[in-house]
Amino acid sequence: MTLDEGVTMGTITSPMNDTEETEMVQRERWEEVRRLYYQERVGIREIARRLDLDRNTVRRCVRAEQWEPYRRAVVATTLLTEHVDYLRERAPRVSYSARILYQELTRQRGYRGSYDTVKRFVQPLRAAQRAAECALTRFETPPGQQSQIDWGQARVHFGLRPVVQHLFVLTLGFSRRGFYAGYPEEKLGCFLDAHECAFEHFGGHSREHLYDRPRTVCRPDADGRVTWNPTFKAFAEYWGFEPRLCRPYRAQTKGKVESGVKYVKRNFLPGRTFIDQADFDAQLAEWNATIADVRIHGTTHERPIDRFLRERAALVHTDGQPSFRLEVRAGRIVAADWLVSFETNRYSVPFTLIGETVEVQPRGGELWVWHHGVPVARHALIAGKHQLQIRPEHGPGAIARNARHRYSNSRPGPGTPPELTEVEVRDLALYERCAAAGATS
Repeated sequence: MTLDEGVTMGTITSPMNDTEETEMVQRERWEEVRRLYYQERVGIREIARRLDLDRNTVRRCVRAEQWEPYRRAVVATTLLTEHVDYLRERAPRVSYSARILYQELTRQRGYRGSYDTVKRFVQPLRAAQRAAECALTRFETPPGQQSQIDWGQARVHFGLRPVVQHLFVLTLGFSRRGFYAGYPEEKLGCFLDAHECAFEHFGGHSREHLYDRPRTVCRPDADGRVTWNPTFKAFAEYWGFEPRLCRPYRAQTKGKVESGVKYVKRNFLPGRTFIDQADFDAQLAEWNATIADVRIHGTTHERPIDRFLRERAALVHTDGQPSFRLEVRAGRIVAADWLVSFETNRYSVPFTLIGETVEVQPRGGELWVWHHGVPVARHALIAGKHQLQIRPEHGPGAIARNARHRYSNSRPGPGTPPELTEVEVRDLALYERCAAAGATS
């Protein structure tokens, strides 16, 4: 180790004292720590858990009578001095990796110092970044101003069959009230369908929507500019909201919905079993109404449903506005009763597709169902809600009937039951009545 390196280790890379570490916590975090401690009488350990801070840092914030902005240490002339500006500009791009920075310095910039020197220089930069992210996580917005949207993934079982559920989460920024829905994939059709379901759930939407740059929303150009997905942009203009994007590599700026994704995974999924997609959707909706909406939120200390009463009037209302009705295919998993759901109604498909992923597509007043690019079913769209439309040729009995028809030229006569020649639209309660009749027979 050279003398210059020893000076470096003693000047710009020495451990921070109490005052320096406290200064690195953003003013909002410092004020929040003192508010929780002195006004709400929250303990040190609980404050550290809520704000994701070290307990010693919380104690120092409590003791500090006045907040002061962070000031960079004075850098002495060392082997690293000529590279300081490069390191500060480059560090965020490589996620503050001292190893990568050291490799770039030695290979590209002729640096002859040690790795430990670079590592100690990067440490306070990384700590300052984490403190800034912690402050951004709790950024508050007025009622109706912003929603945050994200996907999560979880592996569940439909019966004995494992499937991956893609969990769509939309969280209103002010009230923290969330909308949760499960889909077999994250394609554009599912993404837009989930938005419209959320708008119906809340009776409106916020003026801004914040996203973490998914491909269904935008794609970056080579020069760093953003190109919007044209279909998504048209969807946003149709519904009248402004899409916004997180800064690159700063997904933490949508911390409200990140918390919502973790919450649904940790509170809804454990210990539950599901029959099929419809059962998953029903259980998720019931959990949302009876658990998620009425819990005491850890940040607002209020129930989301209560704060929503103050936010509802500020939303852009969507009552009566028809669906965007894209000619886009949305994925569905065929349930054990060979039905797929679309806008609360359920339609039959060939029973041989049970457990398969198909795509549904509204087209010219009909619902088309596709499997591997081939249309397998067509239905007239049902005008009402929570109804069934079943074609007899989709059921197991169609195989036996087709075999008989191959050896007979007979046609259905006047006595043929109507359910073998017509499409039925039934209320879902029919299944419950059938089940009850079977239990008493």
